[in-house]
Amino acid sequence: MTARVEDQPILLNASRFRAAHAADWERLEALVSRIEKRSLRAISDDDLLALPLLYRTTLSSLSVARETSLDRALITYLEQLCARAYFQVYGVPTSAARELGGFFARGWPGAVASLWRETLAMALITVAGAIAAYILVRSDPGWFYGIIPKGLAGGRDPSASVAALRATLYPHASDGLATFAAFLFGHNAQIAIFSFALGFALAVPTILLILYNGLMLGAMFAVFTPKGLGLSFAAWLSIHGTTELFAIIISGAAGMRIGTAIAFPGRADRMDAAIAAGRTAATAMIGAVVMLAVAGVLEGIGRQVVRADGTRAAIGAAMLVGWLVYFYGLGRRRALAVRT
Repeated sequence: MTARVEDQPILLNASRFRAAHAADWERLEALVSRIEKRSLRAISDDDLLALPLLYRTTLSSLSVARETSLDRALITYLEQLCARAYFQVYGVPTSAARELGGFFARGWPGAVASLWRETLAMALITVAGAIAAYILVRSDPGWFYGIIPKGLAGGRDPSASVAALRATLYPHASDGLATFAAFLFGHNAQIAIFSFALGFALAVPTILLILYNGLMLGAMFAVFTPKGLGLSFAAWLSIHGTTELFAIIISGAAGMRIGTAIAFPGRADRMDAAIAAGRTAATAMIGAVVMLAVAGVLEGIGRQVVRADGTRAAIGAAMLVGWLVYFYGLGRRRALAVRT
């Protein structure tokens, strides 16, 4: 007895079904594999938003494949893919501690390492500004007052005596150091934030601000060096300066990344290029604020408690080496891992 047509299941062509939906399956499989090997940080925000949609599409494909009796190999593949995707979509959320650990272990050093060109450019601009200001102030001390505001100089100007300048390097009082550290942290954080925030204006204000920061540094060296206190001033500055200046340079590099992405988006849409650059820059900027907090502690407390020039210089050098290893050792490996 022949079965009626309406009682027979509708048999779909497996090849045509696969061709119609394979792109979604392959994209979902690639995202799931990337997350399993690394973490959610390994995929972009767009892919993260697409993940649940791709999962539901694949789940629908599995349902159709089962109902229409497609080949068993295809059904098995879709079952395994849906199971893997389920744990990524509905798995246990990452704890705050784990997210914080991921930021310090992967996100921050990787972001700074990827900004190495911009960081090098900002460092060279800082050095160029310092050299220019040093030459100008040594040739004509009047330049000092055009570079350093009177209130910020705090008596450390070309008219100060050797004794007065030495007293600023080796203060006797230690009262209120925590308050002083908080003030300096706020001041330096403002410089870093402006360097980052002004990057959207094609990075021009950022470059000028970093250049001015270098000019201030060179002008101060031009005050202490003729009085025989150049090395002492360098040691006094290094205990916090290697961290503080590095943080400001990274902030400038982050602003420069955004500005250059807007000015030269390449083949990408200008807005998409700015958004992509902003993610990396924002991560680096958050870390720079952490560096400024460390610098604030060293500047307001450690620099005044530690009075030996050699110890000050050693602390500053150790901090610089530590940051370089962290960013361009660990961070470089993380940046390369994300690309691959």
